[in-house]
Amino acid sequence: MDVGIISVRYAKALLKCATDEGMESQVYHEMSTFVGNYMSLPDLKWLLENPTVSKEKKLRVVGLAMGDECSDLTKNFVELVLDKGRIRILQFIASSYISLYRKQKKIINGRLTTAVSVSPEVEKKFKDLVASVTPGNVEFQTIVDPEIIGGFILEYDTYRLDASVKSKLKAILLKLKK
Repeated sequence: MDVGIISVRYAKALLKCATDEGMESQVYHEMSTFVGNYMSLPDLKWLLENPTVSKEKKLRVVGLAMGDECSDLTKNFVELVLDKGRIRILQFIASSYISLYRKQKKIINGRLTTAVSVSPEVEKKFKDLVASVTPGNVEFQTIVDPEIIGGFILEYDTYRLDASVKSKLKAILLKLKK
């Protein structure tokens, strides 16, 4: 079974239905919430892959994992995925939907990683920088990671600018080893 092809087909079908109903943004939010919960809750994966758990319970749990106000379209879609025995790949379907939605709406995902939290003004400057060099809208996320010691890492689309102290120290260490 090629999970990539199958998940993209399901995601395309869901995006088409959501677009026809004018609910693509709501479904995007639900899928994003589900992916976030799936990554942070290991028990969710166990529950979805467990054949002894009833379909009704899986449907309720997935509905909860998608947020408070899960749409009927999404509930029906998840029920279809359950009926077709594809619940194990729901996270891939959700990720594919997110990618397709971002492509359709020309949304670029940007991320700024710093060692300490930055002010909203600095975050806005980085977001504006990304927006000035990319077409479309920018979804921007700021992460604090003390392990980079200092500096920043800016990522958007397929680009990565690593100006962290950690990477500079690694480069110096490599030169010293030679």
